[in-house]
Amino acid sequence: MAKRLQVILQDLNYREIQRMARSRHMSLAEWVRQALELARRREPLGDAGKKLEVIRAAAQHDYPTADIETMLAEIERGYGTAAP
Repeated sequence: MAKRLQVILQDLNYREIQRMARSRHMSLAEWVRQALELARRREPLGDAGKKLEVIRAAAQHDYPTADIETMLAEIERGYGTAAP
């Protein structure tokens, strides 16, 4: 379900946003929706403490790895093969 949002702007800010929307051949409403979506995606999700807890737990494990030159060589070899 869609919801309506009312935002009060100063005249100068409104005209500037309106100009930016027009320059992209967009309605003001669409420009605002896209700006809000971009801002929402940039906002970190989740609790920072929980993220650190997960990273610290992962750091306790001994994961298999290879020397960097070996890993890079394997990656380069993989570029030359076709995917099944």
